[in-house]
Amino acid sequence: MPYIKKQDNKSFELYYEDFGSGQPIILIHGWPLSGKSWELQVPVLLDLGFRVITYDRKGFGKSTPTLDGYDYDGLAADLHELVSQLELKNVILLGFSMGGGEVVRYITNYGSQNVDKIALISSIIPLVKQKDDNPDGVPQNDLDEIMKNLKNDRVTFLESFHKNFYGYGMLSQTVSQKQLDYDWNIASSASPIATLKCAESWANTDFRPELGNINVKTLIVHGDNDKIVPIETSAQQAAKGISDNDFITIEDAPHGLNVTHSKQLNEILTHFLTK
Repeated sequence: MPYIKKQDNKSFELYYEDFGSGQPIILIHGWPLSGKSWELQVPVLLDLGFRVITYDRKGFGKSTPTLDGYDYDGLAADLHELVSQLELKNVILLGFSMGGGEVVRYITNYGSQNVDKIALISSIIPLVKQKDDNPDGVPQNDLDEIMKNLKNDRVTFLESFHKNFYGYGMLSQTVSQKQLDYDWNIASSASPIATLKCAESWANTDFRPELGNINVKTLIVHGDNDKIVPIETSAQQAAKGISDNDFITIEDAPHGLNVTHSKQLNEILTHFLTK
C-alpha cells in the first residue's frame, strides 16, 4: 500500500491512493472520516480524465497518528509533503468540511504557484465559532459539549453526530442505516487523540484573515440545511471574502451532501473542472 513517509521529530506515514493520469486532483476529507468518504466522486473525476489522489489525514484511516501536529500549520505541512514527494504540478485541491482548512492554509503557507483551482465543499471556511463579530457561528457551549463528549464517550457521540451530518431523522432518512454504520466504523477506528485535537482545530481556527490569500479560481458549494457547519458562518462569508469564486447553494442539502446529493455535487464539479 502507498504511504508518504514523513521523517522529522513527528515521524509518521500518510496513506494515500493514486489513480488515473492527467492533471492531479487531491481530495481532502472531512472530520472524522477518511479518504473513503470520496467514494462517489472518485469515479466521476477519473472519467473526466484527471489523476485523482485521496489521502487519510494523520490519525485517521490507515495513516499513523502522532501526539501533536493537528493544528492547521501541521496539517497543511502534511499536504505539502504529499504534493512534494509525488512531484505534483498544477494541482487542483478539493477540501470537504475540515479539509477546506488545509486548502486555505496550504495557499497561505506555500503559495498558489503550483495550484490551478480549489473547491471548498461543505467547508468550515472561514470560521465555525460564534463570536461578537460572527453571530451566526456555532455557540461556544455547543462546541464545549462536543469536546466533552469526545473525551468522555466518543463512540456514542459519533453515532448521533453522523445522523446530524446527513440530516437523518424519523421523517427524513436521507441515507441508509448501512451508510451510518459504515461511517461510524471509520470514525470510531480513528485515533482518539487525533479526533479530539482536529476537532479543536476546526472549531477554533479563524481563517477570515486568510481569505485574501486565495488568488485562484474557487468553487464554493454548501447545503442550506447544514446543521454541522451553518451556511451563514461559512460559505456565505467565504464567497464575500474570496475574490474569484463560483458560489453554489444546494437546496435542502445537509452537511454530508457528497453522499446525499452526490449527483448534484458531481454535476457541479464536472462543470467547474471542465469549463
